[in-house]
Amino acid sequence: MRRAPRWSIAIIWCCCDGPRVTRTIALTGGTGFVGKHVIERGLAQGFALRALARRPQAPRPGVTWIEGALDRPASLAMLADGADAMLHVAGMVNAPDREAFEACNVTGTAEVVAAARAAGIRRFVHVSSLAAREPGLSDYGWSKARSEEVVRASGLDWTIIRPPAVYGPHDREMLELFRVARWGFIPLPPDGRLSVIAGEDLARLLLALAGSAAGIGALYEPDDGMPRGWDHRVFARAIGRAIGRRILPLPIPEALLLLGARADRLARGSGAKLTPDRVRYFCHPDWVVRADARPPATLWTPAITTPEGLRATADWYRRAGLLK
Repeated sequence: MRRAPRWSIAIIWCCCDGPRVTRTIALTGGTGFVGKHVIERGLAQGFALRALARRPQAPRPGVTWIEGALDRPASLAMLADGADAMLHVAGMVNAPDREAFEACNVTGTAEVVAAARAAGIRRFVHVSSLAAREPGLSDYGWSKARSEEVVRASGLDWTIIRPPAVYGPHDREMLELFRVARWGFIPLPPDGRLSVIAGEDLARLLLALAGSAAGIGALYEPDDGMPRGWDHRVFARAIGRAIGRRILPLPIPEALLLLGARADRLARGSGAKLTPDRVRYFCHPDWVVRADARPPATLWTPAITTPEGLRATADWYRRAGLLK
């Protein structure tokens, strides 16, 4: 039987711009930090969403939750069924060894690609990481670079996004920095620069790509638009201002950070946030996006300045009871 066109027939009536035909997006990582922003923005823009989740989720209009995981192909087939585009956000940022990173970030991506192909989905947007630029530096970066190879070889209409450090409401990765900042200092890697992006801005870019044919075959490195990124010390002071404290930035040599990683592992076991792999990643001096790899302004531009975004993040941490 010939398959019907995969355009969603749902019509959202908007008082400002009239009726709009929506598309259905399959989303991995829907319960994560970036995924939550994608769902919020996607619903506001009139998309229908099919979202993968490991555990049952509360019903939500416009979202079809699919219980499953990247290592459960049957659930990925259900996720992809009836969707017009696949947005692959899920990934592992912290793992005990290379094999664990490979299982999630490489093999998991291959399974998502296979599900998209089997369902007849052509549009595939893959969230990688700026760490993929330096695959020899960390197991995480290596696994993200390998995941990009899988996507490039998929034969799909792909776009790869390499975000820098992502922050914002719902994020837990930068929470420790905000907590430590209450004491008037922030420990930092050795001198270097980084780019950052607000989770909401990243979600807007991902939806702009998933909902169109723009950027097919492109690799983009989005950020907050800060020329040459942020010096580590300047960024630390910006976090301090977001919580109303003067901050003393404390650059720490890599050797001491590695000792800290071992101590964190002893204290928190597999839940350790500071691992040797992350130390090697953090201590690289240049995590600034390439100007020529930024998305074209006709497609997307950042809307949230980092100072206002950090303040919003601090406010959310306080409301969530995570920052006293």
